Amino acid sequence: MVQEDWKQRADYKLCEETKGLPCAFSLSTEVAEQEDKIGMKRRRVEGQNLETDNVSVIEGEMATISCRVKNNDDSVIQLLNPNRQTIYFKDVRPLKDSRFQLVNFSDNELRVSLSNVSLSDEGRYVCQLYTDPPQEAYADITVLVPPGSPIIESHEDVVSEGNETELTCTAMGSKPAASIRWMKGEEELTGETTVEETYDRMFTITSRVRFSVTKEDDGVPVDCIIDHPAVKDLLAQRHLEVLYKPEVKIVVTYPEGLTREGDNLDLTCIAEGKPHPHQINWLRVDEDVPPHAVVTGSDLYIENLNKSYNGTYRCVATNAVGEAYDDYVLYVYDAPTTIPTPTTNPVNTQDSRAGEGAPQKIDHAVIGGVVAVVMFAILCALIVLGRYFARHKGTYFTHEAKGADDAADADTAIINAEGGHNNTDEKKEYYI
Repeated sequence: MVQEDWKQRADYKLCEETKGLPCAFSLSTEVAEQEDKIGMKRRRVEGQNLETDNVSVIEGEMATISCRVKNNDDSVIQLLNPNRQTIYFKDVRPLKDSRFQLVNFSDNELRVSLSNVSLSDEGRYVCQLYTDPPQEAYADITVLVPPGSPIIESHEDVVSEGNETELTCTAMGSKPAASIRWMKGEEELTGETTVEETYDRMFTITSRVRFSVTKEDDGVPVDCIIDHPAVKDLLAQRHLEVLYKPEVKIVVTYPEGLTREGDNLDLTCIAEGKPHPHQINWLRVDEDVPPHAVVTGSDLYIENLNKSYNGTYRCVATNAVGEAYDDYVLYVYDAPTTIPTPTTNPVNTQDSRAGEGAPQKIDHAVIGGVVAVVMFAILCALIVLGRYFARHKGTYFTHEAKGADDAADADTAIINAEGGHNNTDEKKEYYI
């Protein structure tokens, strides 16, 4: 290109005719100067760094595009849309879209805002710097569309304990596709998720979860939680309704301690379930209930107890789910001093020998009577032993003492004793 320019000059033609060395030297010097100018310009272009950033924006909100230049030498900055139409040329907006507004213009930055962003605005925008050659930087705008409110559905509104239930949660119209998490109280559940893309580049998410329920699950909330970059704290909640059979417990209202002959017995049957038990029955296992026993609703009352009433009494509660029962073992004692024989109670069965329904109490009268009898027996034994030993205590007369009873004094007694050595076979014992 430089050489062609020289060919058009007259002094170049003169150099061809004369073939002079000075002209050739002049030509090479001019070419070198032109090349130096081009190289300096390229170095200046390389020193002008053009930068921008990608933008993510929620549909309906505002996006901002910033074209930034480092070490600008008065080169022109412009912004183009994905169709390469000029949005802004310096601080002038050729495009007739009032949603684009100039935020800042200087030698080092062109910043433009786009309001009320829609899906049609998504794409690659171009920051362009008029240099030789031109520089370009690209800003991708991604439009986020939050899903609609999630919906939880169930095959049944009420489920019985021990059965399984299935819940379905659907979140429609999101971009990108949302994700769904399940929580049952504080427990996280694992669901099966399907993703469906619609014709308008939107997504519908469906998640299903299945689990068994217990009576403890009644009233527990199940949450369908939506995770999406365009929205926070989006969830749907459903409370479980679980039916379960009754829970039964017999409570002793009277007496507080051991049951004895002549006492009255008052038992109350407490039954809870869902639905509430509609029937409560009292019966005596393997025998008939005493004829004068009175049943009033959940209470059983028996007057004037005797040992013929001993046995197991059962309260049975029934609802729509099933039935359950609790047992009470009655043992009647015949006298206040009767010491109860230790027995082992059946599992989950109350026993009147243990004084159920109230804390077990010690019968101090019985203990006192036993101690008195023991002390009296010990005293009587001591008296008898004393009399026995007293009657068997004796006085013995030896040969030396023989004849002492008839002596007037001690000397005579000795003389009499010495004279009787030949009669040793007549030694006698006397007992008092």
